[in-house]
Amino acid sequence: MSRRISLREFQENLARRLAEAKTGERRGLLGIQAGSENWLLDLAETGEILTPPALAAVPLTRDWYRGLANVRGTLYGVVDFSRFHHGAPTPAVGSARLLLIGARLGVHSALLVTRVLGLRSREDFEPDSGLADERPWVRERVRDMQDHPWLRLDTSRLLAHSAFLDAGTD
Repeated sequence: MSRRISLREFQENLARRLAEAKTGERRGLLGIQAGSENWLLDLAETGEILTPPALAAVPLTRDWYRGLANVRGTLYGVVDFSRFHHGAPTPAVGSARLLLIGARLGVHSALLVTRVLGLRSREDFEPDSGLADERPWVRERVRDMQDHPWLRLDTSRLLAHSAFLDAGTD
């Protein structure tokens, strides 16, 4: 029978594991799901993972730009990562999470994702020799041991790409 732990214990354990992974010699990966796609991010490129707070809508923006989130006094622009890739909109309820990215680059941006899939090891993936991806922020396509496809996200390319920066409507 598995031991039940409190939410606080779970969060503390996850925060400890994230900190250890970031400072460790072998940096891990964070798995997320955005719509029907599984993505991997280098832990060094990620920030906090939050339950989506109330968002302030921003008029005259694209449908994938969900608004602004106030996270401890700092405003973050929130992008629905699934919708950005022309997928289904992500409801900000249930298992949906807000992933803060870009802090080390001086950018206050957040991705609204369908769910966080947890920490992964680089050794659990092998390159996918299938089709190349045309999106410049896709670092590479990989497959896990169960032969599921994953996409490695290059956060700095995403944050600098004109399609991501142009949230205003025409």
